[in-house]
Amino acid sequence: MLSAEAAARARRAAEPNFLAPEAETVQNWAALAAHLATHGLRFEPARDRPRQFAGGFGNLNYLIQLDGVPAVLRRPPMGDIPPGANDMKREDRILSRLWRAFPLAPRSLHYSPDKEILGNHFMIMEYRAGLTIGGTWPNFLAGRDDIGAALGTMLVDTLVAFHAVKPADVELGEFGRPEGFLQRAVAGWRQRMVLSCDDAPPAAGVAVADWLEANQVPDGPPTLLHNDFKLDNVLLNSNNLTPVAVLDWDQGTRGDPLFDLATLLSYWTEPDDPPAMHELRQMPSAGNGFPKREEIVNLYAERSGRDISNFLFHRVLALFKLGVIFMQIYAQYRRGTSSDERFRRFGDLTVGLMTFAHEVAMRRAT
Repeated sequence: MLSAEAAARARRAAEPNFLAPEAETVQNWAALAAHLATHGLRFEPARDRPRQFAGGFGNLNYLIQLDGVPAVLRRPPMGDIPPGANDMKREDRILSRLWRAFPLAPRSLHYSPDKEILGNHFMIMEYRAGLTIGGTWPNFLAGRDDIGAALGTMLVDTLVAFHAVKPADVELGEFGRPEGFLQRAVAGWRQRMVLSCDDAPPAAGVAVADWLEANQVPDGPPTLLHNDFKLDNVLLNSNNLTPVAVLDWDQGTRGDPLFDLATLLSYWTEPDDPPAMHELRQMPSAGNGFPKREEIVNLYAERSGRDISNFLFHRVLALFKLGVIFMQIYAQYRRGTSSDERFRRFGDLTVGLMTFAHEVAMRRAT
């Protein structure tokens, strides 16, 4: 897929993007070393200083050396965490099993529920080298509009392969609560919207929630779900942009697989989308040769064999969820529990996202 020169630039871009030491959230490395030693694991932070990965709004991730081999420590953000959020126990349960049938899932190496060590529970997982493509098109791919089409196909194929895993084959047959998944999602995300807006949600958000409640569809046959599948959660080989890992499994469960597809498309911006979708800056899909959302839906249906006749509901639900997530982040800024200035603009963004979700529900947008 890539020329030798482009591949070389990609390899340079694949160097992990770390925070400057002064910007890191330092952990109690001595306590971690003592804990791991009781499990026969060698961690020497004085010799191999952990480094914090940059990017993201959620979990804190660090490159460490475990028994002399690179590994990734993952833990929730500092401070109080809402119940069920940033769920390292859930992620460990998935990643300690899924790798057997889905090689793109990194293997979990250790999990501790002990909050006395680092202030919250945490897990350590296998490290895989590669690059990610975020919300802007990387310089090393400038002018390569054919790559967008290939990446779109890769995302569909990866999702189809993941959804083909039989949960029972990886000891996840009792995982999650697939029955009533969609109905619980509507009620749960509506409640989170109200709470994040101090009981005064935007009118567009209320209209979308009302539409979802009035147009409920039955759950499709359940599969394992990632629940946040998108381009920057797929780690890519720097030589040819093939996938080497799928990351961020802390929201994983079992449920209707079309919701994973809808989640992917909630980040998938097109040129004619309203400003809020472009302001997301989650995927560079508004150009660069990426397929249209409709093409992705049809390709998934073709390759998975799944019925997509009710997909509008899943599409609106995923957009609604995304809007509420940004409402929750903005609430942290508004209430003073976060001083991150990136969050200031999320107030207007959430209104725009909810308005777009309502347009999609009314079939005035796709």
